[in-house]
Amino acid sequence: MSLTLEAPKTEKQAGTRKAGPRKRFGFHGGMMTPGLLLLAVLSFVPLFTIIAMSFSRVHLLGGVVFENVGFTYWARLFSDLDVWAQWLRTIVYFVLTVGLELVLGVLLALCLWKVVRARNLVLTLLLLPMFVAPVIVGLLGRFLTDSTFGLYSWVLGLLGYHGDILGGSTSAFLAVAAMDIWEWTPLITLIVLAGLTSVPQSVREAASLDGANGWQSLRHVLLPSISGVLLVALLIRSMDAIRYFDIISVTTNGGPADATKTVPIRLYETAFRFFDFGYAAVIGLVMLVVTIVIARVFVRVLDKKGLTR
Repeated sequence: MSLTLEAPKTEKQAGTRKAGPRKRFGFHGGMMTPGLLLLAVLSFVPLFTIIAMSFSRVHLLGGVVFENVGFTYWARLFSDLDVWAQWLRTIVYFVLTVGLELVLGVLLALCLWKVVRARNLVLTLLLLPMFVAPVIVGLLGRFLTDSTFGLYSWVLGLLGYHGDILGGSTSAFLAVAAMDIWEWTPLITLIVLAGLTSVPQSVREAASLDGANGWQSLRHVLLPSISGVLLVALLIRSMDAIRYFDIISVTTNGGPADATKTVPIRLYETAFRFFDFGYAAVIGLVMLVVTIVIARVFVRVLDKKGLTR
C-alpha cells in the first residue's frame, strides 16, 4: 500500500486555477471600435455641451459665446412655479395616456387572440394609426375637432356639447391625450399579442382542467405569464410619452391658457422662442434624469423577475 503526498497549493496557484480564461478583445472588438468611438462622440459631445450651457448665458450675436453664470439657472428652476406646474401636467398626461394605452392594448390583444379567421386583416387595420406620423395625427385631430366643420364637434353637438373642443382647458387636454392613445395603443396591442401567442398551450389546458373560468385563467395564468412583456411595453411607451411633443405642438401649442403646456413644449418655447438656451439646457437635463430614472425602475423590476439575463 503506497501513500502519495501532494504539496499544498499556494494562494497564487489556487487563484490562477479559479480564475477563468481572460477574454481577449479580438478581431470583432477591433472592427467595432471605430463605430463605438463615433457613437461615443455623437453622444457625449452634445451631452457635455448641454451641461456647459446650463451654467452659462449663451450669446448668439457675433458667434456662439458662453458666459459663465454659475448656478443661476439651476436656482431659477427650483423657484419657477410654472415649470413645476408643467411637470405636474406632464405626469398627469403620462399616467392618463400610458395607463389607458395599456388597458386598451391588453383588451384588444385578448380579442385578437381569440379571433381565428381574418386575424391578419384585422391586425393590419388596427396597426395603421401607428404608422402615421405624429404630426399628421395632430393635423387630422385638429381638423376633426374644428368647431365649424369637424366631425367630432358635430357628433358632440348631437349629444349636447356645443363648445370648442380645443378651446376649452379640460376638453383640449383630453383631446390631445385621446390622439396619443389612438396612435400608440396598437403598439401595446402588438406587443401583448406576441406575448399571448407565446403562452404554452399545455399551461392553458391545465388551468382549464383545474376548473378555472375565463377570468381566473386570465388573472392567474395569462397575465402572470406575460408580465415581462407588459413591462417591456410600458418601458417603450414611457420613454416616449414623457417627452411627447408633436401632437400637442400641432394642435394647441400648449394652449389654451397653458392647459396643454407640458415640459417638452416649455423646453421648445424657452429655447427657440425666447432663445434662453441656458435655462432650456437645465430643463432638458432634468428631463433626461427623469427619463433615466423611469427606465432604471423598469429595468430593476425586469431584473428581479430574471428577464434581463
